[in-house]
Amino acid sequence: MTPAEHLEGQMLIAMPGIGDPRFERTVIFMCAHSAEGAMGLVINKPADDLTFIDLLDRLSIIPEDQQIRLPEEIAHMNVQFGGPVETGRGFVLHTTDYFIADSTLPIDDRIGLTATLDILRAIAEGEGPRRALLALGYAGWGPGQLENELQHNGWLHCESDETLLFGCDLESRYTNALRKIGIDISMLSSEAGHA
Repeated sequence: MTPAEHLEGQMLIAMPGIGDPRFERTVIFMCAHSAEGAMGLVINKPADDLTFIDLLDRLSIIPEDQQIRLPEEIAHMNVQFGGPVETGRGFVLHTTDYFIADSTLPIDDRIGLTATLDILRAIAEGEGPRRALLALGYAGWGPGQLENELQHNGWLHCESDETLLFGCDLESRYTNALRKIGIDISMLSSEAGHA
């Protein structure tokens, strides 16, 4: 990876033997990457059986008597484990058909990131983005840390797409991300080789 190559909008795929159990078999959507560090959201791990309804209830966003009106796909939307940093902080990764000035960070022309309660209200009221992923916490790297992990074969990376982000079940996102770059998981080894 050259210094000019940044990974915003791409996926990181954990290699076997990454050495950190929090990231075993994870896929991370990269939200920011620069000389100052990097930030991303794990997109394939659930947050301890927490649903969107549970989140709305905990944050007192929708009164309990109105929750029964939520569409089925929204009511049972799972909340993801976004990463080990600030696990009480929520993030919504979503399509850019939804945008709040001064609140939504556009990652690329397809995907944005919003971390305010407004988006949760909009989703609950049927006025949110076409597709969304809710996450608690994030994965973060200091200056040069991610580059070092990439150099030491901790991660692979690939282009993201809506199907990988929002369209397939959590369990298949890891193998689908590897397949996207032509890798069969059975061919991966946890041992890194050096020439």
